[in-house]
Amino acid sequence: MENSKELSRKKLLGIAGLGWMFDAMDVGILAFVIAALQVEWNLTSSQMGWIGSVNSIGMAVGALVFGLLADKIGRKNVFIITLLLFSIGSGISAFATTLSFFLLLRFFIGMGLGGELPVASTLVAESVPAKERGKIVVLLESFWAGGWLLAALISYFVIPNFGWQAALLLSTLPAFYALYLRLKLPDSPRFQAVKGKDNQSFLQKMTRVWARPYTKQTTMLWILWFCVVFSYYGIFLWLPSVMVMKGFSLIKSFEYVLIMTLAQLPGYFSAAYLIERMGRKFVLITYLIGTALSAYFFGNAESLSLLLTSGIFLSFFNLGAWGALYAYTPEHYPTEIRGTGSGMAASFGRIGGILGPLTVGYLVAQNVDIGTIFFIFCVAILIGALAVFTLGEETKQRELV
Repeated sequence: MENSKELSRKKLLGIAGLGWMFDAMDVGILAFVIAALQVEWNLTSSQMGWIGSVNSIGMAVGALVFGLLADKIGRKNVFIITLLLFSIGSGISAFATTLSFFLLLRFFIGMGLGGELPVASTLVAESVPAKERGKIVVLLESFWAGGWLLAALISYFVIPNFGWQAALLLSTLPAFYALYLRLKLPDSPRFQAVKGKDNQSFLQKMTRVWARPYTKQTTMLWILWFCVVFSYYGIFLWLPSVMVMKGFSLIKSFEYVLIMTLAQLPGYFSAAYLIERMGRKFVLITYLIGTALSAYFFGNAESLSLLLTSGIFLSFFNLGAWGALYAYTPEHYPTEIRGTGSGMAASFGRIGGILGPLTVGYLVAQNVDIGTIFFIFCVAILIGALAVFTLGEETKQRELV
């Protein structure tokens, strides 16, 4: 019986993780596509910033809409809809010939991406025992590193030889396999237990997230999500382009970002190891401070060795923090508003994802030094760590209700 449960958990993690991996592959390839489009479409830094920001606008809308729907029609159904939305949109975007059409498609792709991530973590969190929930959700997040690694490999080998269109098409095809697997996935047992018993409207659920006793934790989660997403998308969507600005060729910048991406996996695995031993707050605060310091040194690096070292640590700490964030968020709400609470926090965070890339684009256009830009991200990350320290509750091994 125990072996059967273990097999079921591994199956759930694998199927949910595949979708997560293809999400990451899409976002990762976008970072490289932006750098390629700058050359092919002669884009300004502001236009480059808008590509990342429109993606985040879609993610903000998707996280809110699909978070609400997950509490109404189930985690599994939303899981399927979101994957379908971003897979089809990504494939069509390979045929875009104008920036405006490309931006429109990125909005819908973003909706799928933004909706899937909090719903996936909610589904997994509700389907595993409390004693290993944090570890399993962080391991789910580790598939993100696999997706970024695939994105870096595809971008390094495919874009220079076959163009960015081929890279986008390649990112679409495997997602349909994940969709096929997901059709056989059972829904969350916690959702099935309350299904049909909850008559609250969407507005009542959204209001309840901000009512007592959830006000303090919702405030903390919204600040944390905003700071993490603002810095992540500001930094990582611009990473290949920043390398080019620092004087490296497009090919070399892709190569160095690939090396940095490899550090994401040990970042996740170390966070998964520590999260059930040291707790959620410890992992989040430690890894966020590590991210802030790495961002500062990366922005001010003048030698290749310091650039690569700080970039590796940036990937290590930032993605470890992301894993803890997805484990931490669903643990603050009861089942009937868990999708809503997680989706609203993620949606507010995506506003940071809109502003992050735009901030970089605007400041680069004003000839602001890269070191100054990265210092802004450093401060934002420290504010997120402070919010967890002062307002956060420890949820390690808390039973979900």
